[in-house]
Amino acid sequence: MNSPPRENSPVSSVIHFADPAPAAVEDRPAVGRAIGVPPRRLTAERYAAEDGALSIGDWSCEPGAWRIAFHPGRHEFFQVISGRLRIIDTKGVAREFGPGDAGIIPAGFTGTFEVLERVSKRYVMLDRA
Repeated sequence: MNSPPRENSPVSSVIHFADPAPAAVEDRPAVGRAIGVPPRRLTAERYAAEDGALSIGDWSCEPGAWRIAFHPGRHEFFQVISGRLRIIDTKGVAREFGPGDAGIIPAGFTGTFEVLERVSKRYVMLDRA
């Protein structure tokens, strides 16, 4: 049986990304980090560990750029579903990602995150103290 989980299903339920996503939360990069006008971002978290250390979901963003600084315990794996983005480290090394591309932003990374074309991605964020 492949029915979506019920609203009050236990945390141990299997999550299928074909099921309807939860309501997305809108935010924008902080004004002090934005490069230009802070773009609108939407995050639909599909799974969060009880201890807050793991978050998995869908993320989308309008074109724009901002500075990022991951703390020493934060790692992110992502895969681009649609659109294009570029991540540039503090040495100026840039990597572009488009549909189907996957990447990892390692703990302690600092640089610039640029959305070149409206982008949607899936992410897995690990946050250890």
